[in-house]
Amino acid sequence: MNNLKKRFFNKTILVGMFCCLSVPNVMAEDVLEEKNIGMELARDIATESILACREKGFSVSAVVVDKHGNQRVALRDDFASKFTLQIAEEKANATIISGLKSGDFRAKRGDIRPELNHVDGVLMMVGGVPIISGGARIGAVGVSGAPGGEKDEACVMKALEKFEDRLAF
Repeated sequence: MNNLKKRFFNKTILVGMFCCLSVPNVMAEDVLEEKNIGMELARDIATESILACREKGFSVSAVVVDKHGNQRVALRDDFASKFTLQIAEEKANATIISGLKSGDFRAKRGDIRPELNHVDGVLMMVGGVPIISGGARIGAVGVSGAPGGEKDEACVMKALEKFEDRLAF
């Protein structure tokens, strides 16, 4: 290689190395930190959702899932059907998919509702609500068993209001 080609080659290598060093690292992180719902808060929200419905004469189940859809707590009131547990969890999962209340998701995406109802673990019914803490979605709660999803959702909203101080951070 002649001297001119060597200098050009060396400059090209140096420019390439400089570019690599000056570009921010676009690789994925090896360790991630995230906000997610803890067991105690999940338990308290589920319990309070059931108690809110019980005050209105409804026997329901409440299921809280974390931000990834993993079940954290599942509670069934004394006279609630065993099927309400599954329905409550699937409402919560619909909320995890969309980030919206399950009823809002249902209303906005009627075009794909039939298809989503065929996804294992998802049910497009009213009664699932996201759990937000400090602007981040940390989970969702679903309630089932009241005579109508709007009543299920109202119980969840009452429970979440009770824990506003714990969710503010």
